[in-house]
Amino acid sequence: MGLFSKTKPVDDSRSYPKKLSPAFSGALWTFSFWIANGTAGHRLLEGIDYRPELLASPSLMEQVYAIFANVIEFSGDGVPTNAKYAEYRAAQYIRSYCEPTYMVDPPFEDWEVELFGPPPREDSKPWPSRL
Repeated sequence: MGLFSKTKPVDDSRSYPKKLSPAFSGALWTFSFWIANGTAGHRLLEGIDYRPELLASPSLMEQVYAIFANVIEFSGDGVPTNAKYAEYRAAQYIRSYCEPTYMVDPPFEDWEVELFGPPPREDSKPWPSRL
């Protein structure tokens, strides 16, 4: 299965965007679990309880997920090839936020920390009629 798998068309036979691969879904929920559990970037963040900072600063959480999403790469069939590195880069950001003397090495490139706009306020795909 590729990074994107085609979803079934709705009754009017329109096609909608493809879904991310199960492998990426697994990488995302695992990263999310580690962030919430306080164990992301295990050795790099050892002894640093960053969770209160994440709760106090939503922009920190936003940037951490942006870095993870910008850095992660996929094979041709949608399997993440560098999920641990993407987690490490996100953990470097957390550490630099919590410990201002920490030097990120290598320094972040602009594309790694870029924040993209939100999705449209309304979905283009209709919700199920029973909702």
